[in-house]
Amino acid sequence: MSAHDHDNSGPIDPETGLTRRKVLECMTWAGTGILWTVSGGVPRSLGLVGSALAAEPTGMTFLQISDSHVGFDKPANPNALGTLEEAIARIKAMPAKPSFMIHTGDISHLSKATEFDDAERIISQAKLDVHYVPGEHDFLDEEIEFYKDRYGKGTRGAGYYSFDANGVHFIGLVNVVDLKAGGLGNLGAEQLEWLEQDLKGRSKSTPIVVFAHIPLWTVYPEWGWGTDDGARALEYLKGFGSVTVLNGHIHQVMQKVEGNVTFHTARSTAFPQPAPGTAPSPGPMKVADDKLRSMLGIASVNFKRGDQRLAIIDTPLQG
Repeated sequence: MSAHDHDNSGPIDPETGLTRRKVLECMTWAGTGILWTVSGGVPRSLGLVGSALAAEPTGMTFLQISDSHVGFDKPANPNALGTLEEAIARIKAMPAKPSFMIHTGDISHLSKATEFDDAERIISQAKLDVHYVPGEHDFLDEEIEFYKDRYGKGTRGAGYYSFDANGVHFIGLVNVVDLKAGGLGNLGAEQLEWLEQDLKGRSKSTPIVVFAHIPLWTVYPEWGWGTDDGARALEYLKGFGSVTVLNGHIHQVMQKVEGNVTFHTARSTAFPQPAPGTAPSPGPMKVADDKLRSMLGIASVNFKRGDQRLAIIDTPLQG
């Protein structure tokens, strides 16, 4: 992707050298705080955090954070709780309060009650309603009771559910139970059947936002970065005019568009992971201390009725 590409999608972003459309259409490795503008359900970039947060988006906005890994204390980030606090401080400082927040999993690192307690203490400071889905690190206790007791009320199965907000239908899926070969995510027949029923009878013009921990599209199967039966879920969604799929798990921003579906993964607030295939494994990646916060962050989305785009803003903690 060249910074010299030109189209009719508006001015060049001074921070990226790209038009807003190019930022959306290309896979990107920068940004982790996502401010989403939902306009008719299709993502539209408002720019990177500095310009975006100053932009006072109209319509409904919501935030995505992911992979807090509270309890992680290895060299890649000896203070994951501290960087989560920094992320929440950025959210509190936003000039326009978002409608709510989505957390796409791995709240904790080892599924300990104290880790969930610490996460709740920090995240609650944002004073936003938060909609959670679990990551595999949240299901390490044998009965998965710590996650379910806090976040599972009113959900089905291992914690999937849906809700509506401002004309958008949100679906939280769980794909971290019964992981497949290589760690690929799995939804399972029962959840897929529920998804099919949940979507039945809905107008095809309804904007749909799906969020789950592991990407529903195949990013890099050798590292388990994909969902074994994700294609079946996408089959149920393909008739809708606007579908946005939000994930975490891979600790970096990647984005692609397939027809009516826009896929977007968020950065972690804890530690980065390597780009697919650039390391022997996808474990925590140690970077220079002064570079760490440029690889962590949050994300925000804005929805405006009558518009044809969802605007997404990825916000690093630094830079």
